[in-house]
Amino acid sequence: MAVELRARLIELFRWVDPGPGASHLVSDISGWWRDPMTLAALGPALVAPYRSAQPTVVVAPAVTGFLLGPLAATALGVGFVAAHKAGDGRLPAGPLTWAQSPPDFRGRRVDLAVRDRHLGPGDRVLVVDDWVATAAQVRALYDICAARGAEPVGTSTIVTDCPPATATALRIHALLHTTQLG
Repeated sequence: MAVELRARLIELFRWVDPGPGASHLVSDISGWWRDPMTLAALGPALVAPYRSAQPTVVVAPAVTGFLLGPLAATALGVGFVAAHKAGDGRLPAGPLTWAQSPPDFRGRRVDLAVRDRHLGPGDRVLVVDDWVATAAQVRALYDICAARGAEPVGTSTIVTDCPPATATALRIHALLHTTQLG
């Protein structure tokens, strides 16, 4: 199934020219969400490498993580915790634990937060996201886990482009590498 899923992800992916003034192509992953077979296979594929680590919760950052996180959590039979970004206008009420990422691929720092009541000591966290380029947000989420007394067991993503040493250090598993996307 993993080989078939990888082939389908590649087939449904597009690089898109955003138009005049753009310095680079942007990724179009919308085909992944439109295809029901791909959508159904993503949760189980993302969690497979981490089942033996027995995660108790999946944490994922806005925006695409809010789709993938619940798919992964359902596949594991655990709950999901949303990591919100500052300035998105939809911050939850109540106490939050915040962390700031190191600079990402655009050179920006991202502030992420989770609700305190949903993450705590004893939690074994699987971080899930669609694309990991620099692992900046992964590092911020691991910082939140540490602040809450939770243990990150690793990160699962659809696509990675981070250096192998970073992927190893942060226990990042990807279904694809950007070089496979043409």
